[in-house]
Amino acid sequence: MAKRLMVIKCDSAGKEMWRWEGEELSRSVDEVVLEAAFNVEAHQLGDIVLRVGDRMIETYSSARWFNIFEVQDGDSGDLKCWYCNLSFPAELGEDEIVFRDLALDLIVHPDGRQEALDEDEFEALDLADDVRATALEEWAKLRGRFRK
Repeated sequence: MAKRLMVIKCDSAGKEMWRWEGEELSRSVDEVVLEAAFNVEAHQLGDIVLRVGDRMIETYSSARWFNIFEVQDGDSGDLKCWYCNLSFPAELGEDEIVFRDLALDLIVHPDGRQEALDEDEFEALDLADDVRATALEEWAKLRGRFRK
């Protein structure tokens, strides 16, 4: 039986915003991949709508400043998008994953089109200059991963 993990999403200051459970699919020294079902009412992300039961394959890293969710339609299994959070590197515990979100999100559509969300929220965060610079370097790496 696969291991269940709690995922805890915090704001940039570390205050808990949301939590959910997922099933661990794989683990390495600096990365955990889990599967979870979207479990709240319909939520709009850019021009994508997440619905209860959508399948999320979530990848968290203690080495990178982002996490990536592959979002599949809960009924058809079709790829809806990749949803990516810019964040501090995740804390990968045995029973939980904690990440501190940096507001900036990236939606990547199956056709490769990229859509940045919440840029103004990221700009408004009170971050040290070196933290902001590192986050923006990681943002560029994230966007590059999806360029064809």
